[in-house]
Amino acid sequence: MLGPMSTEPTDRTFTLEELTLSETVREIEQHVATGGWDGPPRVFAILRTARALEATPELTEQMPELPTALEANQYHLLSVEQEDLPPASSLEELLGSLAWPPTVDGAAVVVERVIVPPEAEVDMPEDPDAAIAYLAQHPDRQDVRLAVAVLRDGPSWCAIRTKANDDPTQVGLGPDLVPGLVEALHATFSD
Repeated sequence: MLGPMSTEPTDRTFTLEELTLSETVREIEQHVATGGWDGPPRVFAILRTARALEATPELTEQMPELPTALEANQYHLLSVEQEDLPPASSLEELLGSLAWPPTVDGAAVVVERVIVPPEAEVDMPEDPDAAIAYLAQHPDRQDVRLAVAVLRDGPSWCAIRTKANDDPTQVGLGPDLVPGLVEALHATFSD
């Protein structure tokens, strides 16, 4: 499902909405990072702050900074971690079980994975248990945390942190770094 990670550089200019989503996914990744490594997948609903405040004005009592943030950026977003996720044996199954109400403007998922160079995959066993053992012992393996966020109407943003460079200043950010996961998360908004 994750597919290859994109390494294509981009020289395009990003919209304020995309940059806001970038900041949101960075905040989500840093929030999850405070819990350390070896955690389960985490899922977040993303709400446009303007709509959330309109629907639930009392949010300002819990989060008094919201009106100021919204005044500074009309695209400001809120993330709400989803607890009590349905049981699932895989990330694919978990994402396939999600459905969002119209009040949710986007979603994010944070998951840890092991990656190896493409040439290492040639010798990887087909048996899933043997493949896991192979990856765990591979000398070129890298543990990574992937945080991917999408908005219902299209934009996406990704953050990648490696365990070897576990530092908030070393997190890679981009709109489509993990295209397979972006696509799978967008599919959670399909009717």
